Amino acid sequence: MTFRQHMRAAVARVLAEFPPDADGGIYAVTFRIDAVDQDPRFPHLAVGYVTEGEVARQLAVSAAADPWEVRWSYAYFPPSGLEGVRVLGHDEEHDPRGAELHRAESEAAGLWYEDDAPEEVRDECAARLDGAFRALCVDVAAELHADGDLVRALGRPLPVILYDMFDPEEMFALSGAANPPELVADFLSVLVES
Repeated sequence: MTFRQHMRAAVARVLAEFPPDADGGIYAVTFRIDAVDQDPRFPHLAVGYVTEGEVARQLAVSAAADPWEVRWSYAYFPPSGLEGVRVLGHDEEHDPRGAELHRAESEAAGLWYEDDAPEEVRDECAARLDGAFRALCVDVAAELHADGDLVRALGRPLPVILYDMFDPEEMFALSGAANPPELVADFLSVLVES
């Protein structure tokens, strides 16, 4: 099994665990792209969801809150959307098999480096590892749509919002690439308004 296959299968299993009628209904799946200690050698994905009930609660608490922000900004996400319900990828604690596969493939591709490697080697490998993991996350989300996993697990097509709290603007490009346009039209509407 490849790291890609592992991630694809693991995400589908996590979706199947989501309660489709949770708190007024799930309106989006969340993919928080991160790395252990912000080290690109150890990328992981926190898979979660956000609910209509949480949006209603947030709007009731603050009538001045921007409805788009409350619905789509991770600053308002509950733990199920921000921290996710499962962490997958190169995280030895939460996904030992993913960590093993990712390291083996990174080494085979010549992208693994040690802390004492020259800075230019570390920087180049880090950028390539980060880019590859982001691309993998986009592909996995797109495959969830194409293969019908979201509909099977949650009863209807839902957007998958990909984000990295350390690169907030990237979430628009990542989410736009990962979803059918009609599912992310509301999410991306903020770009048209700006």
